[in-house]
Amino acid sequence: MAEEKLATKSQFPASAEPQKPRQKKAPELPILERQNWLIHLHYIRKDYEACKAVIKEQLQETQGLCEYALYVQALIFRLEGNIQESLELFQKCAILSPQCVDNLKQVARSLFLLGKHKAATEVYNEAAKLNQKDWEICHNLGVCYIYLKQFNKAQDQLQSALQLNRHDLTYIMLGKIHLLEGDLDKAIEIYKRAVEFSPENTELLTTLGLLYLQLGVYQKAFEHLGNALTYDPANYKAILAAGSMMQTHGDFDVALTKYRVAACAVPESPPLWNNIGMCFFGKKKYVACPPLQAISCLKRANYLAPFDWKILYNLGLVHLTMQQYASAFHFLSAAISFQPKMGELYMLLAVALTNLEDTENAKRAYAEAVRLDKCNPLVNLNYAVLLYNQGEKKDALAQYQEMEKKVNFLKDNSTVEFDSEMVEMAQKLGAALQVGEALVWTKPVKDPKSKHRSASASKPASLQQPLGSNEALGQAMSSAAAYRKFSSGTGGTSQLTKPPSLPLEPEPTVEASPTEISREK
Repeated sequence: MAEEKLATKSQFPASAEPQKPRQKKAPELPILERQNWLIHLHYIRKDYEACKAVIKEQLQETQGLCEYALYVQALIFRLEGNIQESLELFQKCAILSPQCVDNLKQVARSLFLLGKHKAATEVYNEAAKLNQKDWEICHNLGVCYIYLKQFNKAQDQLQSALQLNRHDLTYIMLGKIHLLEGDLDKAIEIYKRAVEFSPENTELLTTLGLLYLQLGVYQKAFEHLGNALTYDPANYKAILAAGSMMQTHGDFDVALTKYRVAACAVPESPPLWNNIGMCFFGKKKYVACPPLQAISCLKRANYLAPFDWKILYNLGLVHLTMQQYASAFHFLSAAISFQPKMGELYMLLAVALTNLEDTENAKRAYAEAVRLDKCNPLVNLNYAVLLYNQGEKKDALAQYQEMEKKVNFLKDNSTVEFDSEMVEMAQKLGAALQVGEALVWTKPVKDPKSKHRSASASKPASLQQPLGSNEALGQAMSSAAAYRKFSSGTGGTSQLTKPPSLPLEPEPTVEASPTEISREK
């Protein structure tokens, strides 16, 4: 009895609440999102074949209504180069979820990659209505407007992007707009702001250094290029630019040392081989025993870039110097076909024709050179020599007087050092035409290095190629007109987030037309 009482006392009171049944397993996910995690996992691991297999299975189960599977499938198509297929899938995603900004941005990006820039701007504007504070939309709109050559709208969009989020790429694109418009001062201001924001960006430092180099501000150019090389000693663009500066000042051996370093990084660079060839040209090694000689280097550059008029110009110049006039005519004619508005090309062509005893065509070439070139006195001097040798003294005198006007203008507006042989030839021609031996000329320069300057100080600004991106800036360093010396006489020498879209990035530009092509990274 006592044991029963003790057992009764030890019992706990029963709970008034009913016990809840235990869940045997986790709840099933909706069929549309059931394998999204696996698709995401394969995609970020770049296992695209397995990813496509899971996507196919998921789309079959959902009858093609799984937005995430369609989105990732479109990204994979784009990576594989199937831009049209990716566009169609992104458009399906936009239909399934019309209020999703990411879908619209990807549709616009695919349109951009297909070259449909106007359609891309329309879609980006629709996306901007859903999210007005998206830096990427403003930036990409600016790039699209650059393609459409609507530079004012492009500047507005890029400025808006900078207000939302300062980014190196936006600064680069804004600077390119000013370069395309020919406003170097504004471009420099933009790149200076960019360097202040990102002082270790070697691309910005190199571009700013090249702009200063184009303006002739060598101290600042060398400073920025040196900073670029400090952060990235293997930056071939900065090395090429620094070597070009040394080459411009006649330090050919030091420049060749720099080019040797750049050749390890970019052995197939046309500007590099062009500059190396012109270094050997400056060292008078035209057909020397070593394989790295002026003509062989220029021929290699021409093989790598057959449509680069500067390389063709240099080949014509070197062949003229070696008195290989037929070859010079061939390369100069090719250069004129790509650069028909450059007067000095016609002048060199006339020199080759004169030595090939084609006087009539030489006169036509000189006449075209005089029409196009309004500031280089060498054109008129060479033309006057040809006319004098043909007995046309009256026309020769007219060209001589035109040459004097150009010389006076250059002396009044710049510090020009004329080549001694050019001065001597002008004095002889003046005496022969009985107009005095030294009317406007200074005394011949005795410094031998001044011969490398030749008449390059009087070359027009039109010889400089327009800057649009870092590759074009590198080509601007090619010394096509930097080491000319013309001979006297005949003229001259869900829980899972979608992978984001990316800002449209610039690619190398050619001449003055932007060719920024975005690509997925």
